[in-house]
Amino acid sequence: MVLYARDEIVPATEVARNFASVFKSLVEGAKEKIAIAKNNRLELVVLPIEEYERLVDIADLAEHIEIYKRICERTGNDAKTRIGLDDMMSRFGVSDADVQS
Repeated sequence: MVLYARDEIVPATEVARNFASVFKSLVEGAKEKIAIAKNNRLELVVLPIEEYERLVDIADLAEHIEIYKRICERTGNDAKTRIGLDDMMSRFGVSDADVQS
């Protein structure tokens, strides 16, 4: 769960009225993030672009790590039996012409 400081939670109407000051506080680093509330519910979080890009990079890295783990799991349990493409095509009655079309 993400925690927000009291001054990081801003009502949507205040953001609409004072967008320049909200923008400035993020750009100048006075605040790390702004959570925008509407009807007493947090609806959006606004971040500086550098922080957003960092989070996207972290998410991409996590996805790559997960893919790598799955590959390791699958190859670790492999009986080292391999079937070539030509053998697989003949088993299923697929010809080169079928693949080309």
